[in-house]
Amino acid sequence: MNARSLRSLSRDIVRELGVFSKKCGKVDLSPVEAHILIELEQAMQTNLQLAERLRIDKSNISRTLQKLAEEGLIQWQAHASDKRSKQAALTLAGRDVLRAVHAEYDVEIECVLQQLDSAEQQRLQAGLDLYRQALNAARAQRGYQIRLMVEVDNSALAAVIRQVSAEHGLSEEQGYGVADPHLDQLYPCYQQAGAAYWVIQKESGALLGGAGIAPLAGADASVCELQKMYLLNDCRGLGLGKRLLMMACDFAKQAGYRQCYLETTASLPAALALYTKMGFRQIAQPMGKTGHHSCEIFMLRDL
Repeated sequence: MNARSLRSLSRDIVRELGVFSKKCGKVDLSPVEAHILIELEQAMQTNLQLAERLRIDKSNISRTLQKLAEEGLIQWQAHASDKRSKQAALTLAGRDVLRAVHAEYDVEIECVLQQLDSAEQQRLQAGLDLYRQALNAARAQRGYQIRLMVEVDNSALAAVIRQVSAEHGLSEEQGYGVADPHLDQLYPCYQQAGAAYWVIQKESGALLGGAGIAPLAGADASVCELQKMYLLNDCRGLGLGKRLLMMACDFAKQAGYRQCYLETTASLPAALALYTKMGFRQIAQPMGKTGHHSCEIFMLRDL
């Protein structure tokens, strides 16, 4: 699947669901108004919370909320903890209208589900969950980019590696990656065939992390090594690590490698969990000659 095909599929779904209609079936309510009432069915919210939740402009939602209030479908109440804010809440009339919306669309979607057997319905659920997760991750990653390393990144990347290593107590004296003699000049290390290094950069220009692929020294040519994957706290929890790891493994596969090896430590539990989730399995003995002797966990993934 590529971007154009996903966009086309998404447009078809949006159209079929009637998002561009002026009202929700037989109920005299626009789709945006219905979505607002559905959100308020869960809990009272401010206009800013609703705008964020529905991914629409604040000024647009303000006009819509005013209309719903004039029609008696919502009412404004004082915020429990912020006296400067007000929260919108459903009125009894709003709940009645929302029940009519639910009833109409429940029938329509039930008809959709009847086109699928139970196994197909499970696949649909799984696919939609994946799509929603990907959309949320992409939104969280706005303002960040992953690109190939360039020579001017050397000092900033070395600083990232030192900072993350110090954060987790991975000292140079213990023989971790921070002790690498080429740490301040990593760019040349990834200019050989079958090697590449990617960095995560914020819109401001700040470098926040990276990871690399290179042939595993002292091993069969079919095995590569995931090297120096470090992320500053500022870019953790956004899905950037998973995206970075997928790019690295895709590159490795296209470069002709059949397996990807890495060494890590229990001091990095989040990284260990990510590696496991992405298909790396622990093996009993180290492979190749990485030059690092303090990592006690060895992992391998078939490509």
